[in-house]
Amino acid sequence: MQTLGKKLLLMAFVFALSACGGLGNLEFPGVYKISIPQGNIITQEMIDQLRPGMTKRQVIFVMGTPLVRDPYHQDRWDYVYNFQPGGGIRGQERVTIFFVDDGLVRFTGDFTPTSEADS
Repeated sequence: MQTLGKKLLLMAFVFALSACGGLGNLEFPGVYKISIPQGNIITQEMIDQLRPGMTKRQVIFVMGTPLVRDPYHQDRWDYVYNFQPGGGIRGQERVTIFFVDDGLVRFTGDFTPTSEADS
């Protein structure tokens, strides 16, 4: 009877530990994990097409509709792209575009335009 109580106590401990994530990330061999892309895909070619003075419509033509349009700051658009390869580490790319009077003035983020000399 005493061994049955020890086994139940051990099983309860293992169950509680696994419920709290104490056993870490269990991986099953041969299990396919899908890649998860989210947001706006941002490429260097898109960034290279941006020019000061472009209208908002021209920026949408080049970059697509922004993921985030702040209703309180309508002259700031945020493009965000998250990608997690199946079972891998998630990566994120961001570009923030600023307008003044419907004209592009600057952008910041993970990309910089390539110079004309590099092309």
